[in-house]
Amino acid sequence: MRNRRAALAAIASAASLALTLTACGQNSEGGSEEDKGGAEGATIGIAMPTKSSERWIADGANVEKELKAKGYETKLVYGEDDPDQQVSQIENMITQGVDALIIAAIDQTSSPFPDNRGSPLPRPKKKALPGRPTPVVSYDRLILGSENVDYYASFDNEKVGELQGSYIVDKLGLKAGKKGPFNIELFAGSNDDNNTKYFFNGAMNVLKPYMDKGQLVVRSKQTALNQVTTLRWDGGTAQKRMDDLLTSSYRSARVDAVLSPYDGISIGILSALKSDGYGSGSKPMPVVTGQDAEVASVKSIISGQQTQTVYKDLRELAKVASNMVDAVLNDKKPEVNDTKSYDNGAKVVPAYLLQPVSVDKDNYKKVLVDGGYYTENDLK
Repeated sequence: MRNRRAALAAIASAASLALTLTACGQNSEGGSEEDKGGAEGATIGIAMPTKSSERWIADGANVEKELKAKGYETKLVYGEDDPDQQVSQIENMITQGVDALIIAAIDQTSSPFPDNRGSPLPRPKKKALPGRPTPVVSYDRLILGSENVDYYASFDNEKVGELQGSYIVDKLGLKAGKKGPFNIELFAGSNDDNNTKYFFNGAMNVLKPYMDKGQLVVRSKQTALNQVTTLRWDGGTAQKRMDDLLTSSYRSARVDAVLSPYDGISIGILSALKSDGYGSGSKPMPVVTGQDAEVASVKSIISGQQTQTVYKDLRELAKVASNMVDAVLNDKKPEVNDTKSYDNGAKVVPAYLLQPVSVDKDNYKKVLVDGGYYTENDLK
C-alpha cells in the first residue's frame, strides 16, 4: 500500500506545477485586456472529494456550469474520499494537458517538494498560456505545504464556527442571563481538513468563556480539538462517538447542546440521540448545530430535530473560483479580499472569502427558498 504521506504530498505536487502568476494589463502576445484571452480552447480540471456528500455534488456541478458559461471545457472528477485516488486523477488530468486546476483536496497535508516518490509530475503543454505553469486554485480546502498554490476560494471559516457557537449561547438563553449549567458536547470535522481548526476555533471563541464560568459543562471532558475530530466528516463515525458519550457520561444527565460542524455529522448525532430516547416528551432534543444547509438537515430543522445549520451559497463559491481561473488565464489579476489570514505553511495564499449565514426554522424560507437555493418542493 502506498505510503500515506507520499499520497498526500502528491496532491500538493499537482499544485507545484503552478507558480504565482503576476498579472498585467497585456498578455504574452501584446494584446490588451479586452482580447479574447485564455478561454478559447482551454480545459479546466476540477477535482472534488466525494459524491457521498450532497454539497460536493453541487459544488462540482456549479463550477462546471460557471466555467462552461465562460467558454471553457471541463474535466470533473471525484476522489471518493481516497487521497491516492484523487492524486491519480490529478496526475491524469495534468498528463491530458488541462490548462488550470481547481482542487478541493481530500487531504490537504503535504510533505516538502519535490514529490517524495522520486519523480516530478509532468508539466503539461499549455493551450491558453503557452509556456506558463499550470495555475491552481484551492477550492474551499486550502492545500497545505506548497508555495505553488496560486489562490484560495472559500468562506470565512472562523465565522462559520462563531455562528454555530453564538446560536448555542442564544438558544440556551445564556446571553439573556440564564446561568445554567447546561451540558454540551463538542464535535469537530476531519483532522486532515485545514478548515476544521477554523470552524472549531471560531466556535470555541464564543463558547469557552461560558465553559470557563461553569455555565457550559462538557461532561465527557473531551474539549481539545484532537479529542473531538471526525475523520472524513463521516456521519456514521459521529453517531458511534455520540452513542459512546451518552453511555459513558449521560446515564443520569441530559445533553442540552451539541456543537456539530457539518450537517452530515449532525444527522449521525441525531440518530444516536433518538436511539437514546431524545425527542420524546420527557427528553427534548438538545440544540444541534450544523453546516452546509443540506436538504436532509433543512428538513430535519423544519421537523424540529436539528436546530440550526450554516448556509454557504455554493453557487457564489463556484463563481469566485471560476472567476479566479478566468482572470489568470486572461492575464488579469483575480479579485481577492484577504491576503493575510491563510498561511499554508509555505506561503500566505491570497484568498477570496464569502460570508456564511445562520439558518434555523425561523428564517429558512427567507434565506433558502426566497433566495432560490431550494424550492418548497425540495423541502417537503
